[in-house]
This record gives sequence, structure tokens and C-alpha cells, in this order.
Amino acid sequence: MTRRKGLLVAGGILLACLILATLMMQLRPAPEARPLPDGTPVVATAPAIAGVGPIPVHGAGTVRPVAEVHVTPEVHGKVSWVNPVFQSGGRVREGQALFRIDDADYRNRVRQARASVAAGQVALMQAQEEARIARSEYAQFQRREADAASPEEANALVLREPQLRAAEAALARDSTILADAELALSRTEVLAPFHGVVLEESVDPGQFVAAGQGVGRLYASDAVEVAVPLSDADAALIPDLWRLQAGDGNARVAARILAEYGDGRYAWSGYVDRAEASLDEQTRTIDVIVRVSNPLAGGARVDALSDAADYSSAPPLLVGKFVEVQIEGVVPDEYFIVRRSALRPGNEVWAVRADTLLTLLPVRVLQRTDDEVFVVGGLEADQEVVVGGISFATEGMAVRTASRGNP
Repeated sequence: MTRRKGLLVAGGILLACLILATLMMQLRPAPEARPLPDGTPVVATAPAIAGVGPIPVHGAGTVRPVAEVHVTPEVHGKVSWVNPVFQSGGRVREGQALFRIDDADYRNRVRQARASVAAGQVALMQAQEEARIARSEYAQFQRREADAASPEEANALVLREPQLRAAEAALARDSTILADAELALSRTEVLAPFHGVVLEESVDPGQFVAAGQGVGRLYASDAVEVAVPLSDADAALIPDLWRLQAGDGNARVAARILAEYGDGRYAWSGYVDRAEASLDEQTRTIDVIVRVSNPLAGGARVDALSDAADYSSAPPLLVGKFVEVQIEGVVPDEYFIVRRSALRPGNEVWAVRADTLLTLLPVRVLQRTDDEVFVVGGLEADQEVVVGGISFATEGMAVRTASRGNP
């Protein structure tokens, strides 16, 4: 093959390739048209709920007794009897005997004192009669000496007045000794000062106890207290806190006490009794005292565990138990509840208006919980607020909510 023929063949092949490529370009399908993606940011939102009723004030504390006493005998002697309920955990009634001390010596002292009083009464009667006779004799003497120029004054000893006063004083002394002996005899039986629960005891029959020796502890069971440390912001939400008077049952701020028992959760009703008059130097908090009446009656089951153990009776609110406390705070005219993640730095909430635009609303925080924030401001009921998706926003910024998704 000559050189010329080779060039013609190569040129023909090249021409055929060009024609084929042209045909393929012309016959290819048109590409699918796709719109450009929307660059508007997507945000997660949640509605702002209009608040109703009091704002809750949350706290926690340890249950403590309202009154606690050390059981101490006032006389010494050998213990002759101990009440079976006087032991740790026992419940006693007001005026119930806890234990008795052998009273033989004290009964003898009462008999001796009564004998002395009886003898003193006789001595007083004798002194009174002798004084009456002395006054009568002196009156007769004055009548016989009526013509005397200057009759002499009667001597007190002549009228037996000192002897009468001595007899009266002796009877008063013996009566006092008798009263002391009877009081000591009555104190050989140690009584419970109130309805209560025995915390501890250390007395047994045959044991010698001395006056002033502590043998046990009781705490009152009619009520218990919980000291709830609160910040000044939380304490300010309790209505009329600083006007509450201890023990005043008329002006009460309701409270709810929650405690765990086994796998259940129980609640007791209480009220704010008072607030301590000073700040805690370490925590800078105010101790608000919540009182619970009749804590041994048992709490109400509040959890929703249907398969939990069925206790025959609800547990009492025990002293020393760590509990949660919910206090009914003030009731503002209008407030809103939003998620904790909706609150931005500077106490600001990003709300959605016209379904697509953001507005930056300053709010005043009334209360914070683990999941929610109670605020007042320019929000509206059920208005969507941003809880996630963006970390920066400007007024009027366009957004898409996660509920609408991408178009």
C-alpha cells in the first residue's frame, strides 16, 4: 500500500468517528432539570404554653422533728418497770408512762411529811388558843387598872404573838416539805410529754438511774418539718413569705413533699410555716420551713408503676428522710412555659412569626426547672419558639421548621 492510500484510509476512519460522535451528541436524551437546593436553615421548634395557676418552687431537704426531748428522770432510784413500747421505734401517747422508779422511799417520806404537818396543825391550834387566852387575860387586867394614869402597853410575849407566828411558820415549812415529797413521789413515774416516737432508749428494770441522767429520746409525731434552702429569687416567688407567722394555721402557702420508698413514689401535703431570719453563710440561701401534719399517716402513691409491689399500707414520712418539695408560688396575670433549650443567653427567646420569620423576644425569667422555664414577655399562647437547629439568629431571619421539612 502506498503512502497516499494509507493517509486516505486514516482520514476516512477519522471522518467516520466524527460523524458517529456528532450523531450520538444529537440523539442523546436531554438531562433532567433539578432546582437548586434551598439554603434556608431548618430549626426545631416547640410551642410556648400559656401558664395557669401558681408557679411551682422546687427544693429539697431532710425531714426533721418539730419537737425532740431527752427523756430524763427528775429523781434517782432503781427502775422497777419499763413500758414495752419504750424502745427504739415505739410510738407513745401523751401522758403515757414510760418507766417507773421504785417509790418505797418516796412514799415513806410522804408519810413522814404528813405526820409533821399533822403535828404542826396541832401545835398551831394550841398556839392560837394560848394567844386567845393571853389576850383575854390582858383585857381583864386593863379593866382593873382603868384608873391608872398611864396604863402600860402589853408585851408581845405576854400576848404570845411570837409563839403564834412561829407555829404558823413551822406548819408552812412542814406543808412545803410535804408538797416536795408528794412531787418527788409523782416523779417516780416518767410520762411522755407528747404523742411521739422513740428514737432511742437505754433503761432496763433493775437499773439505777440518777436525776438528770438521759435514758432516751422522743420526737413529736403530730408534725415534722423540712428545711428547704432556696435562693433569694426562688424565695421571692413564695407569696407573703416574710409575713408568715410560725404556727399560724390561717395564712398557709400549700406545699407538696415527695419521697421514694422501695420502687414507689409517695406524696404528703404540707404548708410553708415560716422562713429563717438569716442567710446561710456558706450557701447564701434562705431556709424555708415546710411543715407536714400527721406524718405517720402515710403518703399517697403518685407514681404510675402499675406492676409495682402492692404494699399493705403506705409508708410514714420518717425523720431523716431526704425529700423533694414543691411549693405553690405566686400566680402572675400571664406567663408562659417554654423548654429549657429555648432560653438563649441574655434571657432571650427566638420565636417564629408568619411561619417563616424569626423574631427575637426579650423575656423575664420567673423560674427554672430541669426541663422548663417560666417566663413573662412578648410571647403568645402556642407560639412556636426555636429549641434547636441554629446557634445564631437575627431579627427577621427566614427559617424553615422541622415540622415542614424540606420542600
